[in-house]
Amino acid sequence: MDLKKLMYKLRGIGMVTALVAASMIFSSYNYNSSFSFVNYSFTEDKVLESINPFKFNLEPTASITPKLLVYDSLDLGTKGLNFDAFRYAIQGMQKMLNMGVEFNSNIVTIVDFSQPSYNKRLYVVDLDNYQVLFNTYVSHGRNSGQEIPKQFSNNFSSNQSSLGFYLTKGTYNGKHGYSLQLEGMEKGINDNAFRRSIVIHGASYVNERMISSLGYIGRSQGCPAVSVKESKKIISTIKDGTCLFIYSPISSYLNESGLLN
Repeated sequence: MDLKKLMYKLRGIGMVTALVAASMIFSSYNYNSSFSFVNYSFTEDKVLESINPFKFNLEPTASITPKLLVYDSLDLGTKGLNFDAFRYAIQGMQKMLNMGVEFNSNIVTIVDFSQPSYNKRLYVVDLDNYQVLFNTYVSHGRNSGQEIPKQFSNNFSSNQSSLGFYLTKGTYNGKHGYSLQLEGMEKGINDNAFRRSIVIHGASYVNERMISSLGYIGRSQGCPAVSVKESKKIISTIKDGTCLFIYSPISSYLNESGLLN
């Protein structure tokens, strides 16, 4: 990397992000130690059991911890993205790479459920080229809450969203049109997603008219649905082996996730 490109990538870096990046880089060399920002030790059993053996013909990146610098460089905080959501996404992606899971780690999709649905809380970020590809509205399950989801489930017919890490799979045309299949990567947290038909699809109830009339967008049966207008572009960008992270600050998920502990 030449000096000009390096300076561009470091532009706007904040002290907090730099410290977190340094800590995570150090952690990657001490893989068996606990992550320094979490006060409990982790176990891999829950994640190892849940990882599906399907593989993508992609070359995994050796280390993505420096990509924490993207948060400040793109001013993602001013766009509403919770810093914890971003750093947890990077942490979980790094751990999956360390465990040998193959996926395209240059693109990450983050759904920040700490925000209400009238905010644009879905972010698709190109970590390699420092670009926000999409920042738009996304739904949550009807039984997860009204404006802000607070209840989550991995159960069939719960009509609730599931948190955690997913890998995107293939596309198909179904009752919601062009849709993207998802593989939940965390046992007991979201590993029923594929069988529950939790997918990314376009939905007519995801629009600003709903916000004007109700104060929030419509809700799904658990799918992270986006607007019909943007769905094809988003799906085509993130399909076939990229990471989706659905975040909420609730302690039950943060304590149980094998990818965050």
